[in-house]
Amino acid sequence: MKRTNWLIYLTVALVVLSTLVYVLHFAIFRDVHHIFIYLVGDIAFVPIEVLLVTVIIHRLLRHREKRALLNKLNMVIGAFFNEVGTDLLKRIIALDEDFDEVRQNLLLNKDWTRRDFAQAGKRMAEYDYSIEVKPEALDELRDFLLAKREFLLRLLENPNLLEHESFTDVLWAVTHLAEELSHRATAYGLPAADYEHLAGDVSRAYARTIGEWLTYMEHLQRKYPYLFSLAVRTNPFDPAASAEIE
Repeated sequence: MKRTNWLIYLTVALVVLSTLVYVLHFAIFRDVHHIFIYLVGDIAFVPIEVLLVTVIIHRLLRHREKRALLNKLNMVIGAFFNEVGTDLLKRIIALDEDFDEVRQNLLLNKDWTRRDFAQAGKRMAEYDYSIEVKPEALDELRDFLLAKREFLLRLLENPNLLEHESFTDVLWAVTHLAEELSHRATAYGLPAADYEHLAGDVSRAYARTIGEWLTYMEHLQRKYPYLFSLAVRTNPFDPAASAEIE
């Protein structure tokens, strides 16, 4: 309410000040015709000024701010993969019946171009994941995700993540998988329909995490080559990956 009153007072003050200036102009020059020529000209320019300031400049500034925010969010995404994402992918790989086919699309190297990343992303987005239910692996996955629950919830509390829809989708998919598994004391002896449901949840988290992983890898290659080098050497989709440089 106070802010509204302040704006009203400011508006009235500016209008009064403008009127006083026009009155002063008339008192000095006694030329109403001249006043109205410039007044109409100024009013005619107002829509163009609104276009320049409100639409074009504001949009450019907003775009710049969004890019800066997304760069900061990539730090959060990096923390996610360091803390949860990479290990999660390794654990789900154990349930992937067609891992060899997936692996062929995700063997990164330093020579990858934007086109390579785009093609890999498209192939993985269209890929039909086949998850094999293994009770022991599901129990291990449940224990792992429950141990990371607090970290995942802290990420979801970050309001800036609303600017990054794809990563938010990853967090929701992973968090939902954790919740589903947490409601089962064990994955042994479940009905076939329940195994099918869990396989769908695992597949969703797997697909969305892979998509975000590819996007993050491309970001590292462009902005932080030294981090990309380590990411390539620890690629969860490369069975021969090793952080050691030979």
